[in-house]
Amino acid sequence: MTAISLGPSPARRETLARRIRLLVTATIVYNVIEAVAALTAGTIASSTALIGFGLDSVIEVSSAAAVAWQFSARDHAVREAREHTTLRIIAVSFFVLAAYVTVDAVRALTGTGEAERSLPGIVLAALSLAVMPFLSAAQRRAGRELGSASAVADSKQTLLCTYLSAVLLAGLVLNAALGWSWADPVAALAIAALAVKEGRDAWQGKGCCAPATASAAATPSDDADACGCRADCACCS
Repeated sequence: MTAISLGPSPARRETLARRIRLLVTATIVYNVIEAVAALTAGTIASSTALIGFGLDSVIEVSSAAAVAWQFSARDHAVREAREHTTLRIIAVSFFVLAAYVTVDAVRALTGTGEAERSLPGIVLAALSLAVMPFLSAAQRRAGRELGSASAVADSKQTLLCTYLSAVLLAGLVLNAALGWSWADPVAALAIAALAVKEGRDAWQGKGCCAPATASAAATPSDDADACGCRADCACCS
């Protein structure tokens, strides 16, 4: 039976790895700026939501830095060897984020402190809502084609930052316009639940599988999809 290769060629793998390195660098730079701006604006306005958003940016930097460390290796085998450690770092980042958002949301719901209106916070949340989806989608596409679970997991961390941007924007606008201080923490609890799920998936190495190698048979196995991924993976989705 003739063997076929369902995975990218070595040249294509290097191109994808280089693209992921650039996207991760852009994510780190943007999130450092975002963290400083959010923490400053949150402190001025006494906004726990903005401060939480700034801390999320710090966590996003740690996740992206882990992927950057993995893909700093030029050798494909070395990158694969670092995959497990990188996924664990990303998973812990999700769990930390979920814990903080939950505590922060409960504090807000119990009436601990009252945030002032923050125009800089609204502008920052709107900007992040516009930028983050593109970074997440680009990294997710490259990670899936390369078969890197860590790159896909980090793209989900960036996507979660997008959701948090939307929640923050809604909360700040509703608080500024209608005085609905409860809207942000309620939505934040849903985001925390999502973060726990994504963290669990990253810890278990779910989300994407390496494509089948050149030794794969021409006829795919019963539990593999068109990309050569196992049934519980989502490389093609």
